Formats: sequence, structure tokens, C-alpha cells
Amino acid sequence: MNDPTLRALLEAVRSGDLSLAAAEQKLRGLPFEDIGFAHIDHHRQLRRGFPEVVYAESKTPEQTAAIMSRLTAGGSKALATRADSAHFEAVKAQVPEAQYYPMARVIAVGEIPEPTSDDYIVVVSAGTSDAPVAEEAVVVARHFGCRVQHVYDVGVAGLHRLLAHLDVITGAAVVIVVAGMEGALASVVGGLVSTPVVAVPTSVGYGTSLGGLAPLFTMLNSCASGVAVVNIDNGFGAAYFACSILRAICNRTAKKEEV
Repeated sequence: MNDPTLRALLEAVRSGDLSLAAAEQKLRGLPFEDIGFAHIDHHRQLRRGFPEVVYAESKTPEQTAAIMSRLTAGGSKALATRADSAHFEAVKAQVPEAQYYPMARVIAVGEIPEPTSDDYIVVVSAGTSDAPVAEEAVVVARHFGCRVQHVYDVGVAGLHRLLAHLDVITGAAVVIVVAGMEGALASVVGGLVSTPVVAVPTSVGYGTSLGGLAPLFTMLNSCASGVAVVNIDNGFGAAYFACSILRAICNRTAKKEEV
């Protein structure tokens, strides 16, 4: 259930095309639907602006498919993160239009919406090994309706690579920085841009990286102001936060234009 769906339902009742009893039946499963092992939040988009996203890891393929099929039953869009090929095959069997992004490990149902603003998010990643987390951020943000660009493999070991893309990076409304090893890239970017930076530490690195704790601590202790940090490998969380910022910017711009 999203804003357009709810408005269409109310308009149908007002025009007489839909009876009160039929509308009540459509609303009966709201705001959530209990399917035994899960309570599906159909009102998430109405409250938050973005629909509920399924975290597939640790769920069985059958559980993931059941949730995705219910989320999309009325034609709504849906995403599942941390999904493998088995999750995808199970979902596709019930939702044939489902798509899979292997590197990002994301299952998506519904077309990527056309962005309504020229403002964009740029996803900057340090190394090729960080690309899966960066891709998760890119795919999620695009399916949330954001315009996204990306700059990969520009870590601090070769700073000239980053500087070659400064126009794209400084032109973004929000920057997502994905880095493992020591995680210094977030501070470097944070010192170059005037926009919010969302830092994502990854679990990429040798033993003393401690599964991503080393870059996490570096990012949390960044000397650059305006850097927010999400959890290790959490490309989804970074995309959600960045899209929330971008949406707020677009909403404020729209209100100014109305005045």
C-alpha cells in the first residue's frame, strides 16, 4: 500500500466505482499481514516514504518467496537484500517479473522509477573488492527512485584516481563512500565536498582489519566533519539514508517552487 494506491482506492469509493464493503475487504489486511512466521508491514511506504525491504540472509528461500509474493500481491514494488540464487529462484517461481542483481545480491520486483530531480547520489568505493557493497547501495537507491552515479576503485593507495573524478563527486547532493582496509577514503572525501557523506565500512582486509572493525573505527573517528557512518557492509542502510536526504532536498525545492 502506497500513496497512489490509497488515493485510487478512496477515489473509487467516492465515485461509486467501488463499494464500501469491497474497500473494507481491500483494507482488511492493513496495516500489516500476519502470515505465521512474519508480519508484513504494508504501511511502511505510507509512513516512511519507502516500502519494507526483505533481508533474505538467514531466511529460507521459501520464506523469502512467501514474503515477496505478499508484498507485491497488489502490484506494489519490493526489494530483498542479501539474497542468493536459491532465494531468487524461489521468488521468481511465485513472482515471475522478479529480477536479480548478482553482485549486489538484491532481488527486485518492479521497474526502476524515473528520477524526478536532477540532484543525484554518487557512490564512491575504494577498491574492486568493495564493489558488491557499493552495488547494493546503487541498486537500492535506484529502485527507491534516486538518480545515482558511481565511481569505483579510487582508494587512497592511488589518490590521483579519486581526484580525476572530482567534478562528479562534488556535484552530488549526497556522497556514499564504501571502503575496507583502513577506511581512510571517507575522511578524504569528507574533506573535499560540502555535502553530506555516508560512510560504509566493509569487511574487506587482512587479519587486523577484524572483519571491518578497523575501517569502522577509522570512519567513526573521522577528522572530516559531516561524515555519518552505517554498519559494516551495510550498502542498503547507506542507500536508505542517502535517499532520505535527497528526498528532503527535493521536497523543500518543490515547496519553494510552489510559493
